Amino acid sequence: MTEPAEIGLRVRTIRRRRGLSLDTAAGLAGISKPYLSMLERGERRFERRGLLEDLASALGCAVIDLTGEPYLPGDRAGAEAMATLPPISVALFDATLADVPDVPARPIEELTSLAQAANAASAESRYSLAGRDLGALLTELHVHAVTGDSDTQRAALAALTEACFVAAGNARNLGNYDLSVHAARRGEDAARRLGDPALTAFAAMTSTSSLSRMGARHRAQQVATTGLAAIEPHADPTSALPAAAEAAGMLHLSSAQMAAKDHNGDRARDHLREAADLAERTGERNELQFSFGPANVRAWSMSIAVELGEGADLAERITGTDGFDAHLVTADRRAALHFDLARGFAQAEGARDIESVRHLDIADRIAPQRIRHDPVAREVVAQLDARARRRAWELDSLKHRLGVG
Repeated sequence: MTEPAEIGLRVRTIRRRRGLSLDTAAGLAGISKPYLSMLERGERRFERRGLLEDLASALGCAVIDLTGEPYLPGDRAGAEAMATLPPISVALFDATLADVPDVPARPIEELTSLAQAANAASAESRYSLAGRDLGALLTELHVHAVTGDSDTQRAALAALTEACFVAAGNARNLGNYDLSVHAARRGEDAARRLGDPALTAFAAMTSTSSLSRMGARHRAQQVATTGLAAIEPHADPTSALPAAAEAAGMLHLSSAQMAAKDHNGDRARDHLREAADLAERTGERNELQFSFGPANVRAWSMSIAVELGEGADLAERITGTDGFDAHLVTADRRAALHFDLARGFAQAEGARDIESVRHLDIADRIAPQRIRHDPVAREVVAQLDARARRRAWELDSLKHRLGVG
């Protein structure tokens, strides 16, 4: 299993092969020469995703060239989850919205139900269950979308979009970014063909997330901006069915995170305020498992604060509130919040490492298939281990579970 210490070594190897000095590479990445040197030596770690993306861009390589993803699975559930990705890839390349294989397809009602069940499993970070037979499901939905009557085609396009959300999310969280982007784009195509504004905006959100994780930040920002412009006329948070407002809110959250990665705190906070305003009026919602509402805005604000280097202060304020994660209804979002709290406390330079360990342990127990495949989670564990003054079984357990050291 690739250990996170290798990220710094990969940075140094690629930098030298590119013929770049420490000064030049650091300048291109927007960091100091001493900081880059510490990253290469493993004395500092990558607790910010934006830092990984900035360095990949500076070195002219992909993020996965630095992280070594996808990782070999460390347990049976991880192996089963990884095994679901090849059939998904085959299905998306073998069928298009213009041409499909000559295969039988189950009734559209059954396939719609299966797509919804897969999405629910993915939201619980149960990727092995969500991805089981997802390749066949995608193929059959393509068949109905191309060959069915008008009503069947519309139902198939809606279910296909949702199934693509699952495929994109699973591939992204398991480290296969190319497949994630491909699945997300197919979902965008299906949603646009259906002509549903809210579904199209949710599809844009999925593409934005996939592109951003890959490090294609410029394209991700374009997709988010275009998606926001298209959905905002429909985004009425007081509607009885405010799906469009939820989708707009999610695009604002994604835009805020990308602005934070670009070190633009003012723009990040502007988008965060827009999302918070929408969430205040929609209340807690969960259209298509996106979990939009005040609780999720608070969770995203934690991730954004980490990217801005302000994670420690916000983590302190969030955890000082009783039931701060009570309204996050899916395992994916609860785990994401606790993971970002761990990253935030880790930014306190050792003063709050006990809290960082605790929240990372909670995140892993909630959603192990998500956390154990995340390169940043491994980096945080390695950072905590390097700073530990004495051995602690909680940290040793995390190292074992995440395959660190």
